[in-house]
Amino acid sequence: MLELTPLPYAEDALAPHISAETLAFHYGKHHKGYVDKTNELVDGTDLDNLSLVPLIRRIADDRSKKTLFNNAAQVWNHDFYWRSMTPRGGGKPQGALAEKMDGELGGYDKFRKRFKEAAIGQFGSGYCWLVVGDTGRLEIYGSPNAETPVASNDEVPLLTVDLWEHAYYLDRRNERDAYIDVFFDHLVDWDFAAANLASAASLDIRQTMPAK
Repeated sequence: MLELTPLPYAEDALAPHISAETLAFHYGKHHKGYVDKTNELVDGTDLDNLSLVPLIRRIADDRSKKTLFNNAAQVWNHDFYWRSMTPRGGGKPQGALAEKMDGELGGYDKFRKRFKEAAIGQFGSGYCWLVVGDTGRLEIYGSPNAETPVASNDEVPLLTVDLWEHAYYLDRRNERDAYIDVFFDHLVDWDFAAANLASAASLDIRQTMPAK
């Protein structure tokens, strides 16, 4: 039985960049709804004893379980998205992540430009990810709907931005580009991304997320 993971901050902690109203709906309605639906769909089946990531991987390629996959993946994606932000976030990364970004993506400014282009260019709903790919190098890409990098062992996610309209519409209307700018200027938690990078050599990062 999955439980709704508590937010790592108060619902009004990201204001004025993301309003308490947005967090109340996004977390309290959408995220909670995915948890409830996942529990409903696995109840009484041979999947109800699996934790979240093993469940996602078990059903990722099973078309008959697509509804379950969408809901379970959305639970994980939202947990990861909340932790990709912090009330006093923003700015540029430091340390090993900054060095890796310099060496592989041409530095922070080029990274941000590529990430924003990928996020704006992602058609419809989905996410934009910064991951360590199967080559060990940083990669940026958008994914549709509930798709998630933890569906396989190929990538280690470092951070994500939710691109579903309910993530920003109440605050920014249809201005996804402004939402991405606010994320990087004021919200992104580079400490979280750096902790994920430090754990990238371990399978543990694909099962759990590091504590703050």
